[in-house]
Amino acid sequence: MNQSRNPAPFLLLSLLLIIIDQASKLLVHYYMEPGFSGQISLIGNWMKLHYVLNPGMAFGMQLGHEYGKLFLTLFRLIAMFAIGWYLVHLARSGATKGLLWALTLILAGAVGNVIDSTFYGVLLNNAPYGSPTPWFHGQVIDMIFVDFWEGFIPDWVPVWGGQYYSTPIFNIADSCIFIGVCSILIFQGSFQSAGSHSEQEDYNKHKDEILQDESQQITAADDQINPSPISTPAIENQSDENKKESL
Repeated sequence: MNQSRNPAPFLLLSLLLIIIDQASKLLVHYYMEPGFSGQISLIGNWMKLHYVLNPGMAFGMQLGHEYGKLFLTLFRLIAMFAIGWYLVHLARSGATKGLLWALTLILAGAVGNVIDSTFYGVLLNNAPYGSPTPWFHGQVIDMIFVDFWEGFIPDWVPVWGGQYYSTPIFNIADSCIFIGVCSILIFQGSFQSAGSHSEQEDYNKHKDEILQDESQQITAADDQINPSPISTPAIENQSDENKKESL
């Protein structure tokens, strides 16, 4: 069995990323104008800060139903607790560090966007017009704009066919989720092989300990069945003394 890991470092990193994500969103909200008027170029026209509100999923995708946002927020809440529990469970089970770091990123991203969806409708008053309640209807603040493609999506594409599309604007939480998921998909084989190698080492070590214990038990049993003989010189000396006494 793999050696148990302390989940605290992974949870602390997740907390740090959540703080960074929330700080960046609040700075953008209070110090930037929404839309193109407040856009700030970081690397030419390729990478920009562009303040937008996202009422839907990651990278600007949306759900059209009236209660779609509520369902999405509730799903995020459930997923957040499930990922957190799974991360702690894997750490205590001795999972590979690579897998744990990837789940740490996913957890941080999930919590970061859940905070927006759950509380920003009340705290920042940014719930979409007509929302049944500001709770659980807050809009996620996005600001990272990597502008490398825009145009119309072909009509044959389901759902979004025929619509105008530009590169999604995202935030740090989205980036954490994206990097974490991609890491698991790309390095899944490495995570599994590293875990198998560690398990094999643990198995070999445990097997050697068992064999050593069995060897010691066998040796002890032999000593009880065949005790060491009394030395011959001692017997001869005792016999000579008995003869002298009889004479």
